[in-house]
Amino acid sequence: MQMEEMILVSVDDHVVEPPDMFKNHLTAEYLAKAPKVSRLPSGCDVWEFNGQKLPNIGLNAVVGRVPEEYGVEPTSYDQLRKGCYDVDARVADMNANGVLGSICFPSFPGFVGQLWSSCEDKTLARVMLQAYNDWHIDEWAGSHPDRFIPLSMPPVWDPQLMAEEVRRVAQKGCRAVSFTENPEKLNMPSIHSDHWEPFWQACVDEGVTVLIHIGSGGGMVFPSMDSPVEVMISTTPISIVNLAADLLFSTLLRKYPTLKFALSEGGIGWVPYFLERADYTYRHHHAWTHQDFGDKLPSEVFREHIYNCFIDDKAGVRLRDLIGVDTIMWECDYPHSDTTWPLAPETLWESLDDVSDDDINAMTHENAMRAFEWDFQPSRPKERCTVAALRSEAKNVDLSLMKGGGGMSPHEGGGRIVTAGDIMKQLADAFVER
Repeated sequence: MQMEEMILVSVDDHVVEPPDMFKNHLTAEYLAKAPKVSRLPSGCDVWEFNGQKLPNIGLNAVVGRVPEEYGVEPTSYDQLRKGCYDVDARVADMNANGVLGSICFPSFPGFVGQLWSSCEDKTLARVMLQAYNDWHIDEWAGSHPDRFIPLSMPPVWDPQLMAEEVRRVAQKGCRAVSFTENPEKLNMPSIHSDHWEPFWQACVDEGVTVLIHIGSGGGMVFPSMDSPVEVMISTTPISIVNLAADLLFSTLLRKYPTLKFALSEGGIGWVPYFLERADYTYRHHHAWTHQDFGDKLPSEVFREHIYNCFIDDKAGVRLRDLIGVDTIMWECDYPHSDTTWPLAPETLWESLDDVSDDDINAMTHENAMRAFEWDFQPSRPKERCTVAALRSEAKNVDLSLMKGGGGMSPHEGGGRIVTAGDIMKQLADAFVER
């Protein structure tokens, strides 16, 4: 296989929601109460809902900027590449990147709809969540069904409503739902509680895969406010190992033999050691901890239930047989600062020396198609899905980098390492009304 022959499906991208997203999905009564975008005197665009101003139209949506101007904002649509919020422009950017398919996580409501769950009026919250899901499934993903895999948010404040929403969106063809990496951090029962059983059962019944994104529990974590920002950027993906262990040693995977999870943006290089350690722990300690995996090892159960997702992970690709090739899925992370756009094929290809065509196909698109029951071929023949074919459709896409649109302010004296405190100050300063 040549690089240009790959078919790429990204299972982790993000959408910056457009201001008019609710107009086709609510009655006049609820449209008046829906989130709306307003511009502050400072020039920031913010979503307003239920008396709150939400400082996150597109956290870290810096794709297309010069790297020197990366940051945790943008704070206005003017600072964004159009593909962040316009679906046709997104498809054009996907073509330029040679990427066929995409799953897009939400931005302003939070990965698991924390905005809706914080609303005291739960009738209003449910209406807005369902309107959001309908917009995402029918308009964002539905406008190009051969390019997007739809993703839903659950009403996490009520497991029975979660189950009902899973079943409702499954009827619309949605086989993916987001969930938090640590519900206790959101003041909810842990995954070890039977509280969530209606939700798990609905996912099993409908064949829905549960996606859990890094940062969906506690958000950004730094050892200290003086820590260089690279500490957070480097370790956040690996931190999903805590969720992996929590899932594996819970009884959840054994109680629901067909329940599937995807660890979104968690990387894969850590998985072989984790599985080795999990098996060692079980063999050495189960007599007194009372764990019982029957005739299986923890590593076997993990491979049966967990998809592992990576952006750029040469070590993990080399160790793919220890992970399980049929559990690995690829990601692009558009439009965040970790994205490999517009050179995703070139970046990935560096990891694929001596990898068989079968393994490449499994990791780049076949596993994702199976996990989410998604198929591009009814409307797009396979020969139009390759990197080369898609890029041939993107000859007029402007790939020049934007300058002067944002990023960190230069430090006095220049050259000082950016710290966690700088990041938090940037967030605070960006949303001061002035």
